[in-house]
Amino acid sequence: MKISRQAQREAKQLFQACHVEGNLSNEKVRETVKLLMEKKPRDYVAVISHLHRLVKLDVQRRMVDVQSAVALSDSQQKQVKENLTKLYGNNLSYSFTENAELLGGMRVKVGSDVYDGSIRTRLTKLEESF
Repeated sequence: MKISRQAQREAKQLFQACHVEGNLSNEKVRETVKLLMEKKPRDYVAVISHLHRLVKLDVQRRMVDVQSAVALSDSQQKQVKENLTKLYGNNLSYSFTENAELLGGMRVKVGSDVYDGSIRTRLTKLEESF
């Protein structure tokens, strides 16, 4: 569905209004959608659709998936969290998982950014270079 520029602009303004102290507020998003559904302004379906997309992207940007070949100790997890907080700010949601296929090292995914320091990737790149 093609969304008009006006609907995109309105959704972006509403999205920015849903932030409290720089963080997206679930309660404000709910109130905004509820108000749009009650008032039903022109092109409200497109506005809600684009607002949904913006919220989804914001949530994905805050998701951190850390995969390592072996389980990370608490101090290692804390160090990873501190480093990522410096780069991406607060309010990140972390998921630490063990993935033996990596052979060693770790792979960190923050939103659409991927930092891959695994042995498996290095071996694959080395193999491709031959």
